[in-house]
Amino acid sequence: MSEILTNDQIAALVAAAKQGELPDDGASAAGRRARRLRTVNFARPTKFTSEQERRIVRTLDMFCQTAATRLSAELRVPLELEVINTSQLTWSTAQQQLPPNSLGAPLSVQPSDTRMLMTVELPFVLMTIEYLLGGGAVDRPPRARKLSEIDWVLARRLFETLSGQLSVVWQDLAGQTLEALELDTHVEGIQVAAISEPTLTVTLESRIARHSSTLALLIPWAAIDGVADQVAGRDVRMQVEDPAASGAMRRAVAEAQVTMRAEVGSVDMAIDEVLGLLPGDLVKLGAPAASGVALFAEDVQIHHAKPGRSGSRRAVQIVSATGEAP
Repeated sequence: MSEILTNDQIAALVAAAKQGELPDDGASAAGRRARRLRTVNFARPTKFTSEQERRIVRTLDMFCQTAATRLSAELRVPLELEVINTSQLTWSTAQQQLPPNSLGAPLSVQPSDTRMLMTVELPFVLMTIEYLLGGGAVDRPPRARKLSEIDWVLARRLFETLSGQLSVVWQDLAGQTLEALELDTHVEGIQVAAISEPTLTVTLESRIARHSSTLALLIPWAAIDGVADQVAGRDVRMQVEDPAASGAMRRAVAEAQVTMRAEVGSVDMAIDEVLGLLPGDLVKLGAPAASGVALFAEDVQIHHAKPGRSGSRRAVQIVSATGEAP
């Protein structure tokens, strides 16, 4: 039952509302749960669909396997890569959340002539440099230092290896090639998209010699805008681009066996009526005789026909296709 408030009670509620001290009726009512409110952040974009995000993550899982194998061979030490998180943010917000001690490089995306951004934490870069120069197992990552010319060359090689492996799998996903451009330690200043551009951030974890670091790939929407359907798996253009493949598919399907049947008509009857049928009884099928018979492929009606015979065998002659006047 509802409770009628007095004027004094109403005045007290108004005063409490001004103070921000309204009571939580949902929490105090016996046997009822307090209402749960979901905060919606309108600054967080949702441009990438769940299917696009799922296929991108699956592609990066393949990248993790191939890149880890390649780097393990080059560094001569076991290395693991794994996708650990994805998030959709604006470009400026995604860039602000990158680790400050990171080295980054824009990735040229061709043929769309757009950009992505790949970043790697500096401790991981320094460890790979140590191993590339023949260093043995280390107990801890090297101390942060200013990169020398040799360091920059070897760091460049690391990014080229990563971007090369990523380009191979990205080509299969979106038909685009990726290439690492100039390296920079100030990742917050690398501008490859508008500050409000919807951006998918994929965070990867690298594990080498019991040390963990993160890599990040920032994918602005503009980088996949022209191939969004292909990334989502909805691109059907390839079905008509290769006549030979289309002909081969048609020939393969042509070998399948299909049951054809001719149906004069049908009627629904109760079980007791069916059991009561005797020789000589007449069953009306509910279809005029002039409509002939219907020709079915499995359960799909495809033609109108008229009954007859061919020699000593029953046969039907096709009159018209389904949907046309018989």
